[in-house]
Amino acid sequence: MPQTAFGLFLLVLAGAMNGSFTLPMKFTRKWAWENTWLVWTLFALFVFPIVLSFGTVPGLMDLYRRPGAAAIAAGVAAFGFSWGLSQIFLGLAVDGVGMALSFAVILGLSAAVGSIVPLVKDHPEQIATRGGLAVIAGIVIVLIGVGICGAAGKMRENVAAGSHKISLAKGLFFCTISGVGSAFVNLGLTYGHPLVTDAAAAGASANSANNAAWLPLMLAGGIPNLAYCFYLMNKNRTLGRLSVPGTSAHWPLAVTMALLWFGSTVIYGVAASKMGDLGTIIGWPIFMSLIVIAATFWGIVTGEWKQAGPRPLRILALGVVVLVISIFVLSAASRMV
Repeated sequence: MPQTAFGLFLLVLAGAMNGSFTLPMKFTRKWAWENTWLVWTLFALFVFPIVLSFGTVPGLMDLYRRPGAAAIAAGVAAFGFSWGLSQIFLGLAVDGVGMALSFAVILGLSAAVGSIVPLVKDHPEQIATRGGLAVIAGIVIVLIGVGICGAAGKMRENVAAGSHKISLAKGLFFCTISGVGSAFVNLGLTYGHPLVTDAAAAGASANSANNAAWLPLMLAGGIPNLAYCFYLMNKNRTLGRLSVPGTSAHWPLAVTMALLWFGSTVIYGVAASKMGDLGTIIGWPIFMSLIVIAATFWGIVTGEWKQAGPRPLRILALGVVVLVISIFVLSAASRMV
């Protein structure tokens, strides 16, 4: 199988996993949101990254001690910390204006920022080429598709709730911060490419070298998530819910969430490396599109759209079709550059 085609297959797998990772949360009903998110954070952003990175990258600590490597790792960590902060605003946005509208704006901005910034910064000579213009066209189509899905979601939420907890302007402000911050995962991976190169030179396999950049990215991103969870548990007095009777099954469900999310990010990194020099630029918007498609599928299966009526569903279907078109456009762009 050609490398680009294999990379696209991995992107489909990663998108399906990431779009599904919150599904187990529907069954942790005796826990508050912060309880589930705490366990998810511990495993997704600390345990799994540490185990995987030290298990697959030989001499990892020596790698970080190389001249210039510590500064690069610190830069990657800064991207990770900023991303971690953005997840707090994601929670505020979803709680305030609803999941569908929040995810539409956030993923659209993340797809655009996470692709355009590396393209302009690292490959400006590609912008005016046929491949570069195809990448930009694909990103625009992603934004249109996500916007259509968001419109359908807003219609559904209006039927279900009729009002927002906070003003729409404040909700969109939270979405904007989270959307820009969500792209920092991709920017951090792009910025940390020298660490990946050093890891490969130290003996890490082509599929494992990315873990040298993932580790500081994930650990730094976990800090604000942990802090926010403990803040909420103290405020809401929900720490004790972690051990109430009948919650023994909640722990493996939260760990499954972590496995799906972290696994998707690792697979995304491998997929991007298979798609050439512009892998993170082309792969990121495809990844975002696939997450929206997978999350939409589970939303319908679990009955989130049951009371929405036929019109929002038709609009939603149109948005998904546009996102599928964007994947084909970006896949074609990957063969032009």
